[in-house]
Amino acid sequence: MTEVWIYTFMYDVQKHSVHTLVFRSLKRTHDMFVADHAKAIALDDESHKQKMGVKLKTEYGPVLHMPILKEGRERVSHHPDGIFMDHIDCDDPEYLITGTNAYPSGPGVALTADTKIHRNPSEGAVHSLTLALPPSLARQDASRTAASVAEIHRHAGVAERIHPPSTAVSLLDGGGTRNSALIRRAPTMPKPQWHPPWKLFRVISGHLGWVRSIAVEPGNQWFVTGSADRTIKIWDLASGKLKLSLTGHISTVRGVAVSSRSPYLFSCGEDKQVKCWDLEYNKVIRHYHGHLSAVYDLDLHPTIDVLVTCSRDASARVWDIRSKANVHTLTGHTNTVATVRCQAVEPQIITGSHDATIRLWDLIAGKTRATLTNHKKSVRTLVLHPRQYTFASGSADNIKQWKFPDGNFIQNLSGHNAIINTLAVNSDGVLVSGADNGTMHMWDWRTGYNFQRIHAAVQPGSLDSESGIFACLFDHSESRLITAEADKTIKVYKEDDTATEESHPVNWKPEILKRKRF
Repeated sequence: MTEVWIYTFMYDVQKHSVHTLVFRSLKRTHDMFVADHAKAIALDDESHKQKMGVKLKTEYGPVLHMPILKEGRERVSHHPDGIFMDHIDCDDPEYLITGTNAYPSGPGVALTADTKIHRNPSEGAVHSLTLALPPSLARQDASRTAASVAEIHRHAGVAERIHPPSTAVSLLDGGGTRNSALIRRAPTMPKPQWHPPWKLFRVISGHLGWVRSIAVEPGNQWFVTGSADRTIKIWDLASGKLKLSLTGHISTVRGVAVSSRSPYLFSCGEDKQVKCWDLEYNKVIRHYHGHLSAVYDLDLHPTIDVLVTCSRDASARVWDIRSKANVHTLTGHTNTVATVRCQAVEPQIITGSHDATIRLWDLIAGKTRATLTNHKKSVRTLVLHPRQYTFASGSADNIKQWKFPDGNFIQNLSGHNAIINTLAVNSDGVLVSGADNGTMHMWDWRTGYNFQRIHAAVQPGSLDSESGIFACLFDHSESRLITAEADKTIKVYKEDDTATEESHPVNWKPEILKRKRF
């Protein structure tokens, strides 16, 4: 009989669905914990008053003897710990404090009748003191001003954390000792400067192959492009019309540069050739022989007659322009050297390579000064800031900014998730990155804020896969941005004159974590 009853009981329990059983369990749990035992006890005023009184006496006891400010007189004079404080007349800003000397004259020195009395400086005295600070302190930022006497009194004896971060308090005691407390301001993320968006202004057709390189002449009248159709073309910058075509390379022209010191144009290509063109005769007058493989980029030194080229043979070469001599062969990279840049100050040569490193070179010795290994992917482009002593490098992992002369890392510019072929920057701090997939991102140099993204349509007749940007460059007026693209066109962009800060607001959200090194 007992076995039958157990069976019946088990049978009844199993009749319910899992959902019902779970619901019942939840209901029982709710009934058990419905009383909120974690609820805070109602605040007792008397207990709170005693607690605050003890706390005030413990933390602020050393300064309770100090006089009350004028603005505090109207307030309640009764202290939480039950002590009544006497009002002290402080009409005169140079009131006297007797008793404990705020600025003792020194250890082991007895207090005399004069040193027992301490005279607080007037507001005028404080300002005159700040003017007399040594240059090291006087060079503080203009926003860091000396606190007024009222502010010194208000915060007397309280921990430094309650002072405004931009306040520098300077006092002079009776003995002539200078006591300076400069408060460090909290780290902040600077807000990006507003830049007008850029829009497509002109599309120039004429090349029969990918356009791989651009250079603008120093007079800003025309610009040069090199292409996979093995030609170099010179275009009028204002009208976009073709002025001249130069033939001579037998493979893709990967780099062009126009000299500011002589009427010469330099070009390099995948045919291992480096040529110097005389623009008065439009003919090749010099060849620079030495590279063992395709030459990917070149740059001219701004102050001396030196040409630097880089190649797929993992080297960069320094050439004397006039004698055609190979002054240095810069070796050390383990893969294709894709980009090279020159500047007048040290380091005078910077190279980026497919071995994912950047090297800063000593031009005189022909040796590496520093190797930057932060990138994970090939470094295909470098750009030097026209005004700051900084530069940026572009890779498939991200864009990195660096500080000369040692290549100290500044910040990452992440978000352009593509193979970045080219970078350009202007004096206003607009950094442009162009990628293999045809996208172009505009960045604020200082903060790394990406304020615009452009993906221009390919020209009619081209495949969508031919949407790629190989080179971009600002002209010398910095009002035009010229791009060399895979759809065989040259596109010219300009700033949108109708845009305002209201029509195109800065949608900025600081990311503290983005400043990682890798």
